[in-house]
Amino acid sequence: MKPDLRTAWGKTVLVGDGAMGTYLYQKGFPVGISYEELNLTSPGVIEDVHRSYIEAGAVLLESNTFSANYDKLSKYGLESKVEEINRAGVRIARRAAGENGYVVGAVGSIRAGKRANLSTTELKKYFGQQIVALLEEEVDGIMLETFYDVEELHLALRTVRNHSNLPVICQLAVDETARTLDGLTLPEAFKILEDDGADIIGFNCRTGPNGIKRALKHLQGSLVVPVSVYPNAGIADYVDGQYKYGASPEYFGQMALTFADMGSRIIGGCCGTTPLHIAEIATALQGYIPQPLPAPTLRGVERVQIQEHFMDDNGRRGGEPTLVDLTKERHTVIVELDPPRDLDIAKFMKGAEALRKAGADALTLADNSLAVTRMSNMALGHLVQAKTGLRPLVHIACRDRNLIGTQSHLMGFDALGIDHVLAVTGDPARFGDLPGSSSVYDLTSFEIIRMIKQLNDGIAFSGKPLKQKANFVIGAAFNPNVKHLDKAVQRLEKKIASGADYIMTQPVYDCELIANIAKATAHLDIPVFIGVMPLASGRNAEYLHNEVPGIQLSDEVRLRMKGLEGEEGRAEGVAIAKELLDAATEHFNGIYLMTPFMFYDMSVQLLEYVWAKSGRKLSPLFR
Repeated sequence: MKPDLRTAWGKTVLVGDGAMGTYLYQKGFPVGISYEELNLTSPGVIEDVHRSYIEAGAVLLESNTFSANYDKLSKYGLESKVEEINRAGVRIARRAAGENGYVVGAVGSIRAGKRANLSTTELKKYFGQQIVALLEEEVDGIMLETFYDVEELHLALRTVRNHSNLPVICQLAVDETARTLDGLTLPEAFKILEDDGADIIGFNCRTGPNGIKRALKHLQGSLVVPVSVYPNAGIADYVDGQYKYGASPEYFGQMALTFADMGSRIIGGCCGTTPLHIAEIATALQGYIPQPLPAPTLRGVERVQIQEHFMDDNGRRGGEPTLVDLTKERHTVIVELDPPRDLDIAKFMKGAEALRKAGADALTLADNSLAVTRMSNMALGHLVQAKTGLRPLVHIACRDRNLIGTQSHLMGFDALGIDHVLAVTGDPARFGDLPGSSSVYDLTSFEIIRMIKQLNDGIAFSGKPLKQKANFVIGAAFNPNVKHLDKAVQRLEKKIASGADYIMTQPVYDCELIANIAKATAHLDIPVFIGVMPLASGRNAEYLHNEVPGIQLSDEVRLRMKGLEGEEGRAEGVAIAKELLDAATEHFNGIYLMTPFMFYDMSVQLLEYVWAKSGRKLSPLFR
């Protein structure tokens, strides 16, 4: 007879299952249907998924009931089948788990970040209906997962405790801010849930292994209850109309040992994971004996003052040469600096000023990259231009605005004198920090380039005249970190045909690849800005390589960064970047530096290195 769940995780680390929804999507079931309804219409399909995880080494299955509550099912006209769907989900999982496996009833957040949509009374009712149905099917425990705020999770946990003393696993979805949606620190959140009767508290979804590892570090030294982790397989990429995840099964196996060492007693996978990922976790944890938790670390915060600078009377840059013009004369460097995720712009502005003094030709600002909410790049671009005199280059994502909003946005840039833009598709909203928001995608990256070019002809998206012409210099994104570089260049040629004036690449970490890119793009008649991003640490290197779409590190670079942290890690990251710049400046006049984690001093060092190599002497006005 198998031990109960509490006894089991007290002795060993349990291997959980992987994704259900994204795995069904990979098997051909489209987004937009109720995957929970398949418990009734295609029970064999769901059982096969469960069984594949058991065969991979999982001992703990979640029922296919994550969204099987009244509110979510009502969108499909299934609100009358809440109990039937939940009961069927448990029975299917139980058949697949067999005598030695455990089944927990999966209950997901109902609000999912939409704080004002439902009253507390409605939430209690919907949670109660689902949880009672799961308990009556005699699950081994309840898993409350993908909750963004402790308030809702507290309510769901109390609902379970009002009906049962079975084990309850509570999982939050947090990002690198290490705070819940209602502003609590992780130690505060864990204390509340522990007091409410949670048996295990942990994290799932929203981020990959590296993000969850960072979250766990905020809890070191304060953990009392065991931890569970179910990371995504990195960040989802949207390629040719399909969502794809980059984190490999081998990487999950490596990270499983790290999680176990940090106190995790259940380790599985969330979005993008497959039986292959679970098999690697199971292999890595064979014979593992749980270790003590490591000690905590703390970080400080710096505040600075904003300095004033001046533009011309119209707030425009006048007749200055464009970045395209500059690349015809000399090496030209644009530097990316991420807009802040809060309302404090002091450090950002200090970084912009430091980069101006170091001779950056433009400061490029992303448009909520990775679908994470940041301050408007329109507002910051204007401030950078007005207060530092540095040229802003703003990204425009197709994700967030429909045709109306996109044209309005561009007209605003024109009015502010911001004329350099980069057109990008944008990462899907569902994988960012507000997963309840919608991805618009009225335009593809090709279409938005054509539409911006149309504004340069004085024609609105609707075809109506605009009385005067815009003057945008339009960039296009290029990912050379692919298996077939020739096909990527063919896609790039289509962007140029649509009207792109220059190219900005993803970061490249291989000198040989830089040379190959130069050969593959030699026939293009527009400049290419080759991407170089200094690595900040060994952890940063592994995260980028395994979890971020479009980025691949060479084995040599990963080996050089392995185990390096802090100043030592940043120093080696700069050294590697300088070697890449040696190759880049040999083949390209355009250089695109990306600043990691607001360490703008790293970008300053690399700017100075480029100017020293090229012999450029900065005017005293830069100082």
